[in-house]
Amino acid sequence: MALPTNTFATYEAVGNREDLSDVIYRIDPTDTPAMTGFERAKATAVNHEWQTQALAAVDTSNYVLEGDDATTDAATPTVRLGNVCQISDKVARVTGTQQAVEHAGRDDELAYQEMLKGLELKRDMETLLVGVNVAKVAGSDAVARKTASILSWIKTNTSKGAGGADPSAADGTGTRTDGTQRAYTEANLKAVLQSIWNSGGKPDTIMLGGFNKQVMSTFTGRATPTEETKSKKIIAAVDAYESDFGTVKVVPNRFQRARCARAGDGQVGGRLSERAQDDLHPARQDRRLGPAPDALGIRARGAQREGVGRGVR
Repeated sequence: MALPTNTFATYEAVGNREDLSDVIYRIDPTDTPAMTGFERAKATAVNHEWQTQALAAVDTSNYVLEGDDATTDAATPTVRLGNVCQISDKVARVTGTQQAVEHAGRDDELAYQEMLKGLELKRDMETLLVGVNVAKVAGSDAVARKTASILSWIKTNTSKGAGGADPSAADGTGTRTDGTQRAYTEANLKAVLQSIWNSGGKPDTIMLGGFNKQVMSTFTGRATPTEETKSKKIIAAVDAYESDFGTVKVVPNRFQRARCARAGDGQVGGRLSERAQDDLHPARQDRRLGPAPDALGIRARGAQREGVGRGVR
C-alpha cells in the first residue's frame, strides 16, 4: 500500500499545533509520615532547650512509725536538654523571559518552581530526621549547624545485632554504632515493646521501611493471607499490631533507614519547632530534634527577590 501522489500528510506539514497536556504528573513520593505525626512548637533561639523530669525509684521499704519525725527526702532535679536549629534551603531561579512566556501545566513558573523546592525540602527533612545517623553540630562562621537525628536520642529499650551500641547519652551529642544486620523478628519486637512499657512508655506506633513492613506482615496472626469471599479481596498486610501493651499502628516510611524499625508513642521524635529568622526571609523556619515528647522542625519557602525564589527551613 502506498500513499497517493501529492497527498499532503502530517509529516510535511509545518503549522500543526502541538498536543501538549495541561496536566503535569508528579511521579516522586512526597508523603512524610514522621513529620506529619509530629506536634509543632516554637523555638526562639538557635539552641532550643527543654527539661525532663524523672521520679525517684520506687521505695519498697516506705513505712514509718506513727508520730515519727518526718525526714526530708532528696529532690530529683530536672535534666536540661537541647538541640540545634539547622537551616536547609532550596533555591529556584527563573529568568524574566521564562516567567513571561506561556507555559503548559502551570501559570506562574517561579511559583511552580518554589512549590517543587518546598516539596523537596520536606523530603530532605524527613530523611534528615529518621533516615540518617547524625549528631548535632553547634556550627560556626565556617561550619553549618546540624540537628541531631532521632537515633542520637535513643539509648535504651533497643535491640541490636552483634557489635551494635547505643549513644552514650541521650542528648544528641553521639550517634548509634550499627551492629551486624539480622532478620527482623517478632520476638525482638515484643522484647522492645515490653522494655518501653517497663520504662513508663506507651508505645502506639511502629515505623519501618518497606522490606521490614512486608516481614512484619508475616508475624503471628498474619502468617497466612486471608480472603474475603464477598469482596474478592486477599488480606496479606498488617496495619496494626495488637501487643500485650496495647495496639500499635504499623506505618511504612520510604525515608526511614531501611535497617531500622522504630517503636514508640506518638510523641517519639516529637515536635516540630518553628523559628522566625531575618527580614530577607521572614518565613524562614529552622528545626530541632529531641527525645519524647519534644523534637524536630519544619520548612518554609523564603521571600521572592528579583525572580529568585528560595525555600528555607
